[in-house]
Amino acid sequence: MNHSSSPPTDREPTPGHLAPLEPSWIGVSMGDPNGIGPEVILKAHLAEPHTLQNAMVFAYKEVLSRAMDVLGAHSQLQLVPMELQRDPKGRQAWSFVPSAHFKRDPGSQPVYHVDMGGLSQEAREVFLSTRMKLPDVGQTRLSAMGQVDAQSGEMAARAIVLGARAALQGLTRALVTAPIHKGSLALAGWPYPGHTEMLQAECARFLGKSLDEMPVRMMLKNHELAVVLVSIHISLRQAIERVNFDNVLQTVVITHEALQRSWGRSPKIAVSALNPHAGEGGLMGEEEQTILGPVVLKAQSMGLDVSGPFSPDTVYMRARSMQVSKRAGGVLSSEPEPFDVVIAMYHDQGLIPVKYLGLDAGVNITLGLPLVRTSPDHGTAFDLAGTGRCDERSFLEAFRQAQKMAGA
Repeated sequence: MNHSSSPPTDREPTPGHLAPLEPSWIGVSMGDPNGIGPEVILKAHLAEPHTLQNAMVFAYKEVLSRAMDVLGAHSQLQLVPMELQRDPKGRQAWSFVPSAHFKRDPGSQPVYHVDMGGLSQEAREVFLSTRMKLPDVGQTRLSAMGQVDAQSGEMAARAIVLGARAALQGLTRALVTAPIHKGSLALAGWPYPGHTEMLQAECARFLGKSLDEMPVRMMLKNHELAVVLVSIHISLRQAIERVNFDNVLQTVVITHEALQRSWGRSPKIAVSALNPHAGEGGLMGEEEQTILGPVVLKAQSMGLDVSGPFSPDTVYMRARSMQVSKRAGGVLSSEPEPFDVVIAMYHDQGLIPVKYLGLDAGVNITLGLPLVRTSPDHGTAFDLAGTGRCDERSFLEAFRQAQKMAGA
């Protein structure tokens, strides 16, 4: 991709001017406006302004302004409006440029953002996809915080689409997504159960591929454990049916390729069993013998560093011991074999152990997309929305992970 849009420099720009630097924008979608997403984004700017200096937030200005009211941050933060315009230098189709006549306040931290309500008609046609009509710019009436409704779902979806298209067209190097509410998304008419499926569809559309040609997987990662799921947001009965040779092997390959690109080395992958005690030799199920064992052998024949299947009640401890030892600078023993990542057979099998270790450092990463996408490991927390008591640490971790994976 051609990354030619430029963030501001570390040097303080003169009022009304944003000096260019090596491009490294990281896109941020605002999440559900009635949840804690906008507050988390702004709290992250307050906590670590240097980390967020290359963040480009895709939001409605009214949503960010309301979040600033909640946090009492108007004296500390300044919303810096950026516009999407055709690139006059011809480097690429579009660029981020400062809004005309805007003046920076050097005494406050900037929050660079694209106001979705203020896009030109041409930019709307290129960067937005809509399912329902919203009031025109300046007339948007926000619904109550903590409330599930169609308008908030529509706003959140537009931010995701804009963020994905900006990354796909090379304006940003990655996308960090604040949490959305699946109920609001559904009320707005969007046929996706979450971010992962929406981004998969958007990337497939951009590349002219079918969804089958754009397989993706969810990885949840914290400082102690990384897990990739064979299936995501489906029922447990359906998830077990997805445990077949092709799906599991595809998960292993996607994980290997994505992490090898990011880390510059082959990851050590452990395959979790489906059944208790890895099937106990067929007494508790045969999937380990008929499906998972053959997957491991096939992956090994392809040159991948894969082992298993291992009993689900112990494999996570073995993988975790590697990450803990890495952080402590300890020496890893060769027995049992340590792992970088575990392939889990279904949603809860993989996410319960990761989330049990704490949500503050958890990061959701989508593997298999032609763009880097990360997200904090928490939901919209409607019960906290509007209180200012949200925790920004998971978002900061997601942002740092996006920077690292994108080389920004």
